[in-house]
Amino acid sequence: MSITQQRISPHILWATINRPEARNAIDFDVMDELEQLVESLEKDDEVRVFILSGAGKQSFVAGGDLKKFHTIQSKEKAVEMSKRMHDIFNRIERLPCWTVACINGDAYGGGIELMLAFDFRVSMPDAKFGFTQGRFYLVPGWGGLTRLVEKIGKAKALQWCGKAEVLSANSVLAHGLIEHILKGEDLESEVLDWIEKLTKNDRKFIQTLKGGASRFSPQRKESLEAEIEPFAELWIDAEHIQRVEKFMSRKKS
Repeated sequence: MSITQQRISPHILWATINRPEARNAIDFDVMDELEQLVESLEKDDEVRVFILSGAGKQSFVAGGDLKKFHTIQSKEKAVEMSKRMHDIFNRIERLPCWTVACINGDAYGGGIELMLAFDFRVSMPDAKFGFTQGRFYLVPGWGGLTRLVEKIGKAKALQWCGKAEVLSANSVLAHGLIEHILKGEDLESEVLDWIEKLTKNDRKFIQTLKGGASRFSPQRKESLEAEIEPFAELWIDAEHIQRVEKFMSRKKS
């Protein structure tokens, strides 16, 4: 299994992307299991808080698995992959329970896009946040640019993505990207302490409050969908392909 699950209590589900050998990067199996997990969360009326982390202490999610996704060689397939990830992230965003991304280690590229689909983000103090798609001649293609601009503003989002910045937890907290930095002494207990009050009301209340705060305008939907085409165009660009192949060859050596 690429994703493990633990029912902490009747109202709390903690899932972990379990690919530490690949720094918990998202591949096709993770996509499949995320879809299954989201479907179960949509139906489980008992879950009030859903927490997601990565296996191990070094990585939350290191983006998309370049080795696996490098098999996508046509624009049509790149569009298909991007649309599928959009659907998964949009469904996470609309879940009738609270969603918390537990940034237990470094987050890069698509890992940033994943955490942005959650209601809240709590982080280990030494986690790094890498807006590194640009190093591979890519722009965010899973809804991450729209959500990043919403969180930190246009200029800062362009700076971080344009420079392919890698930032500390304290830096991103200062700009409102994450909500809380944990002490880092006991991950599980600290996260459970932070979310404790979120469990007090049922899903009807949670869904009503989230719906009121997130009325999706047509413009927002268009903005999210507009990321797909430019991402797919760059995916098949020779510059992207060359940079990925160079990166993978360096990892082998």
